[in-house]
Amino acid sequence: MLIALQDITFEFGARAIVEDASWHIVPGDRVGLIGLNGTGKSTLLRVINGEYTVSKGSVNKIKNLSLGFFNQDLLSFESDESILNVGMTAFEAALKLEKDIERITLELETNEAEALLMEYADKLHEFEALDGYNMRHKTAQVLEGLGFSTADLERPYSQFSGGWRMRVLLAKLILQQPDVLMLDEPTNHLDLPSIEWLEKYLLGYNGAVIIVSHDRFFLDRMVNKIVELYQQQLHHYAGNYEDYEQEKDLRREMQQRAYENQQDYIRQQERFIERFKAKASKAAQAQSIAKRLDRLERVEQVDNGPSKIRINFTPDKMPGKIITTLNNVTKRFGNLTILQNASAEINRGDKIALIGANGKGKSTLLRVIAGVEPMEGERIGGHNVVQSFYAQHQLESLDLNSEILDELKNFGSGRTEVELRALLGCFLFTGDDVYKRIKILSGGEKARVALAKTIISQANFLLLDEPTNHLDMNSVQMLIDALAQYDGTYVLVSHDRYFVSQTANKIWEIVDGEIKEFKGTYAEWEEFKKRQADAAKLAAGDKNASESKKKEVKTERPANNNNNNNNSGNKNNAKVETPQKNVPFDKEKQKELQKYKRQFQQLEEQLAKLNEKKATIETAMNNPDVYADRKKFQQLEAEYNQLGKELKQATEEYEKVFEILMELENN
Repeated sequence: MLIALQDITFEFGARAIVEDASWHIVPGDRVGLIGLNGTGKSTLLRVINGEYTVSKGSVNKIKNLSLGFFNQDLLSFESDESILNVGMTAFEAALKLEKDIERITLELETNEAEALLMEYADKLHEFEALDGYNMRHKTAQVLEGLGFSTADLERPYSQFSGGWRMRVLLAKLILQQPDVLMLDEPTNHLDLPSIEWLEKYLLGYNGAVIIVSHDRFFLDRMVNKIVELYQQQLHHYAGNYEDYEQEKDLRREMQQRAYENQQDYIRQQERFIERFKAKASKAAQAQSIAKRLDRLERVEQVDNGPSKIRINFTPDKMPGKIITTLNNVTKRFGNLTILQNASAEINRGDKIALIGANGKGKSTLLRVIAGVEPMEGERIGGHNVVQSFYAQHQLESLDLNSEILDELKNFGSGRTEVELRALLGCFLFTGDDVYKRIKILSGGEKARVALAKTIISQANFLLLDEPTNHLDMNSVQMLIDALAQYDGTYVLVSHDRYFVSQTANKIWEIVDGEIKEFKGTYAEWEEFKKRQADAAKLAAGDKNASESKKKEVKTERPANNNNNNNNSGNKNNAKVETPQKNVPFDKEKQKELQKYKRQFQQLEEQLAKLNEKKATIETAMNNPDVYADRKKFQQLEAEYNQLGKELKQATEEYEKVFEILMELENN
């Protein structure tokens, strides 16, 4: 065990963050720490980090435990050193040794004393043991993995924006390789390629990792445990975020059944007490039952968390079939070309996600589409198009002296105060928060106000630049649900893969100055990219095999070929054996296809039977008579849990076979 939080209570001022909470962190843990905004997740990390002292309980750590904590406060760090040098400060001991070795090397030029030579040899050995010769390479590798170019490595840290600085500090923390790595919203500062690189790196990380993140895809791929901070308690779940949701639903269902059964029991006992408390022969029994009820440990009614308020977009008018057309658009910033004679068309009903690495021009293209970015070429707006553009720079349009509620009222949407307050609640402004003046809000809070204004704009064409930044998972889901019901058209930029996967029916990328369109969902696009990568590997393998075969052919000459250089006719004497003809590929492919089709059908039948069995058990578990029989209920519960595992395994196999079938049919 690395860290043990034992029955801790911690108050932040008058507010309790956790009460009598326990948590044990062991090597190999990859934990997602989740909870609503404001519940104290980051504060809990600071408790673990030793920045705060608990008022009750204990925080125990193994001796010489190393902790790494990635958080927003790191931005206070300043340096004019290159980012490579900043990253290399992770190797503090090796850097000190390197300076010592340089000093001793200079001394040895004039002093070859045996003691100095021995010290030099010891320092070299220690430097090698710390892998000091590779620290520059390792640092460059991690920085480039997080999105920096090779040319960037020698640029001063002070020249980079806040988001890029956070990447440098994340690289430094990763290179330090602490026993416990704590990451507070690490993906906020990363683009998709960098997030994917970080996932691969952390999956092989030897220490424990604790992650606070609103990125569901990241948590699903990264963690093997979930700890939820809710109502001052820590609730522990095995598995990733998807497993957590399923398990939490099951726990709620069982708790609700237990609550309802207990309420039935309490009502029966109370009726007995009320009926017989005045009857002499039953009064003692009634009094005994009343005492038993007082001692009864009550099952609490299920708390379903924050209410699911529905957000509605209401387009004011129907646009024409074509929303916007771009013809031969070119956009440059100095020597940097973003778009080069690029053309694209946005049609009514398109739900487009514009994805790719930072610096490729996604936000610039969004502004070009909006008509607010100067460019070469032609932009043609469609008939009856009413657009609304949400981006960070739109925050400038907010009236800083207005209260939040008034800012939305003055926008002229015609919605009632009750509707506006409900909408603001979705974006984490509750109670008297709606009366705060905009000038005192943080950058994230202002962004949420601007997004709320976008939603009530009654536009039929939305342009959304990173709309999920500063939102918790609950609010992101509400926005997803709203966009699913939206009748208009939108183009969005987001690095939140779950959000993109739930909202887009087309994917756009900027590749070599052109706009590349993929008609399909994010999952289909990922599968398409995977097939492309596999095909490229296969082609590379075929090419290498072909080159190897050519070399074999060239070296396979007849024994008596002394005159080959002088007699061109003898070139035909080289004996090249014709390889045996393989079984036709199509025939083999058809056999394989039929095999997987049979397997797919069997899995479909197996899943149907398992789901039918699951429904039967659920019906039985809902029966009050069964629930009253503890032994029978525990047996059913065990069967239900085992069935869940079988269903999960069968579903994974089903999806795997389906993917193989799709690949065979499409190739």
